[in-house]
Amino acid sequence: MSTTPTLKRSLGTTLLVLYGLGNILGAGIYVLIGEVAGVAGYLAPLAFAVAALAVSFTAFSYAELAARFPLCGGEAIYLHEAFGRAWLSRLVGLLIGLAGMVSAATIANGFTGYLRVFVDLPDAIALPLLLFALGGLAAWGISQAVWVAAAITVLEVGGLLLVLVAGSDSLATLPERWPELLPDAAVQWPAVMLAAFLAFYAFIGFEDMVNVAEEVVDPQHSMPRAIVIALLISTVLYAAVALVAVLSLPPEQLAGSEAPLAMVYEAATGERAWLLSGISLFAVVNGALIQMIMASRLFYGMARKGWLPALLGTIHQGTRTPLIATALVTAIVLLLALGFDLVALASLTSGLILLVFALVNVALLKIRRGAPAPPGVRSYPLWVPCCGLLFSIALLAAQLLG
Repeated sequence: MSTTPTLKRSLGTTLLVLYGLGNILGAGIYVLIGEVAGVAGYLAPLAFAVAALAVSFTAFSYAELAARFPLCGGEAIYLHEAFGRAWLSRLVGLLIGLAGMVSAATIANGFTGYLRVFVDLPDAIALPLLLFALGGLAAWGISQAVWVAAAITVLEVGGLLLVLVAGSDSLATLPERWPELLPDAAVQWPAVMLAAFLAFYAFIGFEDMVNVAEEVVDPQHSMPRAIVIALLISTVLYAAVALVAVLSLPPEQLAGSEAPLAMVYEAATGERAWLLSGISLFAVVNGALIQMIMASRLFYGMARKGWLPALLGTIHQGTRTPLIATALVTAIVLLLALGFDLVALASLTSGLILLVFALVNVALLKIRRGAPAPPGVRSYPLWVPCCGLLFSIALLAAQLLG
């Protein structure tokens, strides 16, 4: 007798950390460092620090919710458990799915900037080739896709370390240039907050980890641990790279580059950044792949709950992946990538994610009023989701006012 195929549990903590870290590192620091420097100037490292602080509280909220409800559908499930309103769960699920697809389109646009270091292909050719290849890999199987993502993540970290080593001489100037890196007037804080909104995009990715919960071997323990570790590593790397970048080159020069980290490397070494540009290509590809996996699993989980057409909840018997949901996600990402520029896409992604983050923190507050944490699930202090809610609202307000 045939049984309905299910997702395959094959991810442990190490692979899950690399999956999340690859998504977090993939876009922001490789693509948006120049944009952040263009808004905040020499205060770019501070903008990254503010964004890291803002996102950390919500990361702990996600860690607790992922342990309580280790299911595909992530945020949509959390809102349903909190409020029991199908329309709200459907809306939040669609918001996070749209954010993931817009993010993948953002990353794909960043890919073309680094690709031009090697070959000048028109976007109309480069983007479809990239996204069809990634869609095929996402459809092939979760183990194969995540192993590829994990291998690229190691390369991504290596690329950032390469920038840090190349630009390490600039750190010798830190003592006398320290005042440039701190705001000396209240009027500078709006620029810092606006830049932090952009830098916030660089930390997006940990929340996508919850949507592969049904493919994790021990999600109650592995998921919270992996979220915290991935965010901690990325914060340390971002702070160091942002500092080296603004000490090595004027912010306006970084802002004018399509491949800012390659420019930092070339300025520090006097050599062409072939290796770093190659790593950067893989980095942005990795981020797009993981976002597409997330969105397809999210739509699968929502369809299984009856919040989206049942067709999106079907699993292929051979690949054990949601092929129809993956095809739909690939097509939408391609349309977005061809239709919008990088900064517009990044701003839209950040706005959508901040709105979802605010709702997720509210959901955790509501759930904790109704039921204590199950045995084995760590419950964080009440001020954690409260701070997550306040920071999410503050960054969203900074964008709207900016």
